[in-house]
Amino acid sequence: MKTLATALLATSLIASSPAFSDTTAKGTAAMTDHAHDFDFLIGKWRVHHWRLKDRLAGSTEWVEFDGTSTLWMTMDGHGTIDDNFLDLPGSPYRAVGIRGYDPKTQTWAIWWLDGRSPHDLEQPVIGNFNDGVGTFEADDTFNGKPIKVRFTWSRITRNSAHWEQAFSPDGGKTWETNWRMDFVRTV
Repeated sequence: MKTLATALLATSLIASSPAFSDTTAKGTAAMTDHAHDFDFLIGKWRVHHWRLKDRLAGSTEWVEFDGTSTLWMTMDGHGTIDDNFLDLPGSPYRAVGIRGYDPKTQTWAIWWLDGRSPHDLEQPVIGNFNDGVGTFEADDTFNGKPIKVRFTWSRITRNSAHWEQAFSPDGGKTWETNWRMDFVRTV
């Protein structure tokens, strides 16, 4: 009994110490190092796309097409690059996804470089994964108007994943999903 009382007292003293962080109090799950959030995406993928024909215009018509994606790690695991082919009907193109991890904030930034405008690096979305879902957001503009952008990764398995992009024209009160992708591993 004395050992239990001593352990409880020690735990209480450590928890009240200024050096004790909230992540320690919440247990191991809260101490997750988000540097490995995108490890699941390493490799080659077949990608099926659904893209809303007209964004933020009340459209319900989706354009479906296929593509590929190959992702590799960079910066000793604190970065990724993926090379993408999007077989958009009538206008196929290539694009690159670039990700960088900040260990201080435990967040990832994701940039999209579109081969149709190779000098324009889009505004990065920033976030990380919690409970198996990755959420990444940014303030941006669309057709000259301010919007919020959100990328969401979900339904992740060893051989599949789902991604969505949504725009909000009203500061995040409502969201329109305008692009969905299902990934199936090929290698």
